[in-house]
Amino acid sequence: MSLLKLFKKLWPFVRPYRWLVACTLVLTLFGSTIAQVNAIVLDRTVDAINELVMSGGLSWRRASGILLVITIVLLGKELLAVIISYAQNFFGEKIRTFVSRDLAQRAVDRILSYRMAFFSRSGNEAGKLQTRIDQGVGSLSTTVQNTFIDLLPLFTSALLALILMFLANFYVGLTASVIVPVYIYITVRQARRLRGWREQMRSYREQKSHGIVNIIESINVIKSFNRERIESDKQLNIQTQLTDNQLRTRKVMLYFDGWKRFVQQMGTVLIIILTAYLVLINYPGMTIGKIMYHVMLFANVTAPITQLQRIFDTLNDALIYAEGYFSVIESEPDVEPAGHYRPEHIEGKLELQHVDFTYPNGTHALHDINMVIEPNHITAFVGLSGAGKSTIINLLDKFYEPQEGRILLDGVDLQDYDTQYLRDHIGLVLQKNHIFDGTIMENIRYGNPNATDQEVEEAARKAYIYDQVMALPNGFQSQAQQLSGGQQQRIAIARMFLKNPPIIFLDEPTASLDAVATEQIKNSLDAIKQGRTVIIISHSISQIIDSDLVYALREGRVEQSGDPDTLYRKGGIYKDIVDASARSLNVDKLAKTISQ
Repeated sequence: MSLLKLFKKLWPFVRPYRWLVACTLVLTLFGSTIAQVNAIVLDRTVDAINELVMSGGLSWRRASGILLVITIVLLGKELLAVIISYAQNFFGEKIRTFVSRDLAQRAVDRILSYRMAFFSRSGNEAGKLQTRIDQGVGSLSTTVQNTFIDLLPLFTSALLALILMFLANFYVGLTASVIVPVYIYITVRQARRLRGWREQMRSYREQKSHGIVNIIESINVIKSFNRERIESDKQLNIQTQLTDNQLRTRKVMLYFDGWKRFVQQMGTVLIIILTAYLVLINYPGMTIGKIMYHVMLFANVTAPITQLQRIFDTLNDALIYAEGYFSVIESEPDVEPAGHYRPEHIEGKLELQHVDFTYPNGTHALHDINMVIEPNHITAFVGLSGAGKSTIINLLDKFYEPQEGRILLDGVDLQDYDTQYLRDHIGLVLQKNHIFDGTIMENIRYGNPNATDQEVEEAARKAYIYDQVMALPNGFQSQAQQLSGGQQQRIAIARMFLKNPPIIFLDEPTASLDAVATEQIKNSLDAIKQGRTVIIISHSISQIIDSDLVYALREGRVEQSGDPDTLYRKGGIYKDIVDASARSLNVDKLAKTISQ
């Protein structure tokens, strides 16, 4: 990404605060102008004192007057500079803070708008996305700060100083202006050498962040297998590569920095020699004061040069991290499909016609799937792991789009439905549901933000979690993440009761519950299934045999379909799964135990 393209992409975030930008630019002009006062005062002071000394008689009255004027002018200038600098930095900081907030919020809004395919793509793991966004927001907001707080004031001051040098003496101004391009050339060469390593550094930082997130999420597994050393070595390997990259980068920076300091000092020496020579030959307009005048002005010219590398480094970081940031917020193909169809009533008939689907990572999950899921019926999906059961649920909830075929809801293509409207009418309970940071009341109310406390409590009763919640010291105001896994699953089921949708998808809803809880939840689920379209994925025999229709899948294909009894008598994969489930439960021995 070029600087021009970077600023073009950044401008929409800066534009809402253009009045702050205007104020900052006006203050920059004033600040840059008064920055030249020291050189002018020193020029006049040296010449006045030299004239006073050369007159042969020291007049303390005149000397006191000169010193008084210098003191008033310089102190007044410094006071004004403090006020201008404060206002300029305050306005600039407001721009940076507001832009940083908007950049972060834009990333959040875009992430929430993406379909699941975006998060399934390689390189879009949680830790990497977080690093990409954090680094992007940080570097872009720093770019705004450098541009409006650091860069513009420095170069405005440098330009004014260079103009004053040309006005005082063309040859001195020309000498100063020749030094600057040399310095900039070295800086550009430095940036080009560093670019590849900086891009590698971004990749290493993403890997490091993702690795730490993965360690935290997998800490139980790591400790149970005593694999702390393996995970530590993985992180050490990434950290070593990052460190080596940083050292190589620093080595190149120091090499070029040395040359730039030499060029800068060479320019100062040339200015001193040239101005001294012009004074010695009595060149018109050149006095002793002009030597100090030009040296100080050249210092103002080279001031941005000393800051240029730091600013150039941050701009290069911005160019690199901006690519990652804007790749997150501009991934147009992954945005949720619009759709505008919002019927008054959803009957709940679902049809899959010749559906093929491949995940972004290349896994071909479904092959020519044909299904009819009738409303007011319970349909079960059975099959071994990887058969495609959860994938069909993901397609029905519009998390993904099939590459081939169509999915219809009440005869209308699912892609034509308004996505938000569709999901308002679908209840989804997964094997492991996410519990948000907050109270139990807030987590259950997630199913219906407008629900009353009484409705939330009633949903908790239906999910058989009410008594356990009330036994807690803070009741429904307790933190939900402190509950056990089984209790959290009941909270998720309570959300679904509160939502009360006409279509329900149950993906192993009782997998993490104990036997008593499973029976309780089954009774509640049986009640809520009435009069709805229900799709259930379960390895529990009791859940499967209650269904009206079973689809048995193998490796992404429908192998069998029919009612549970008929399918069992036919034999095949469904019978194999039911028999295996019965054997795993040791049904014969359980029957003998119960009959005693």
